[in-house]
Amino acid sequence: MLNKPADIPPHELKTLINGCVAGDRSCQQTIYERYAPKMMLLCLRYSRNTQEAEEILQDGFLQMYRHIDQYKFTGSFGSWLRKIMINSALMRYRGRSTEKRVIPLALEFETMTLSVDFMDRLGEQELIRLIQALPPAYRMVFNLYVFEGLKHREIAGVLKISEGTSKSNLSDARAFLRRALTHNLKEAK
Repeated sequence: MLNKPADIPPHELKTLINGCVAGDRSCQQTIYERYAPKMMLLCLRYSRNTQEAEEILQDGFLQMYRHIDQYKFTGSFGSWLRKIMINSALMRYRGRSTEKRVIPLALEFETMTLSVDFMDRLGEQELIRLIQALPPAYRMVFNLYVFEGLKHREIAGVLKISEGTSKSNLSDARAFLRRALTHNLKEAK
């Protein structure tokens, strides 16, 4: 689930990148077609809905094409592109100055044990839908912590929030998801 895209073979990648630097639309199209499906899954996790995810994806690819000459062929191109997509999502999030960064929830923090069977039945689309339902501040922290592996100190720096706010948002995001999963479990019975 949510796998990273397979990279293009190095010799082919170098040709495609040189073509992109030269403005060759067919090279740009090939890279887009190869990476867009997996990058869309990442963008869906950071967005509220499909339309916003598509906007993040397009912004990310535009940034990648503008800066593709900076790719140094060290490390995975897919990972490099992934960072650009995450930065595009974060820039969109930071641009929402009217939204609150911390949204207190009156949730009961109940301990819940999910069966392996239920987690196996929870599909990729359902997981994305649940993550999209998170308030924006919670969604950003959850994605950066769970999927990107950042520490709270790093998240605080990226989102320009305190480390305590990052921890609180992650805790609240987990509680929100726990409640949504509990609701889904009850409906599934």
